[in-house]
Amino acid sequence: MSAATTIAPALNPMPSAPARPVEPPAAPPIVEPQHMQALARANEVRLARAELKRQVAAGNVSAIDVVLTAPWEAESMSLIELLSSQRRWGRARSRKLILQTGMSENKRIGTMTERQRRLLAAALEAKGRP
Repeated sequence: MSAATTIAPALNPMPSAPARPVEPPAAPPIVEPQHMQALARANEVRLARAELKRQVAAGNVSAIDVVLTAPWEAESMSLIELLSSQRRWGRARSRKLILQTGMSENKRIGTMTERQRRLLAAALEAKGRP
């Protein structure tokens, strides 16, 4: 035996362990691509907004309440879309009321200030509770 073979085992302080099977690494959790998550969220919002508009049209939910509380499904809804969903309220009548308050018909409910909400609610109240 040479000196290298007798010294080498001394350099390795760990005795050789019995070979055990190597497990493959755990697979990462499957996550949907971002565009699919966005599509699912958009569908969720669309369905919730459609239900809200049906409730407003049926008279179960007041447009005033929607303006004042701004539920999550109405945050991205435009004023003209909300007002037009009321029974017997078309685009012309809705546009006239919105212009009377000095706002744009494309104004999103979620971006309205508290003062704008109160102003629009008062204008809707003056027109008679839908």
